[in-house]
Amino acid sequence: MSIKRVTTPAEFSQEMSSAGITLVDFDAPWCPPCKVLGPVLEQLHDDYEGKVNLLKVNCDEATELAASYGIMSLPTVIFFNNGEPVEKLIGLRPREAYDRIIERYH
Repeated sequence: MSIKRVTTPAEFSQEMSSAGITLVDFDAPWCPPCKVLGPVLEQLHDDYEGKVNLLKVNCDEATELAASYGIMSLPTVIFFNNGEPVEKLIGLRPREAYDRIIERYH
């Protein structure tokens, strides 16, 4: 199963209503670092399936969502715990950075 894409604030709110950890990747198809991050996120999705919710937001399609979270650089990954933002990583990071944050809140 692949990571779910959300494009509207309503979809985003619905996904945020679930308890636990949600990782949201704000990206764009033209962004080279976003393309590098994609396989890392797919691995995280597989490794944490059922424990962590992963979402993707295309900033070109969901400008309102991107603006509401102050996305200025891509990729930006925001971690939510029970619907509240708790950590933000801007730019491409090694897999271990994402693992550490997930483990901190899991």
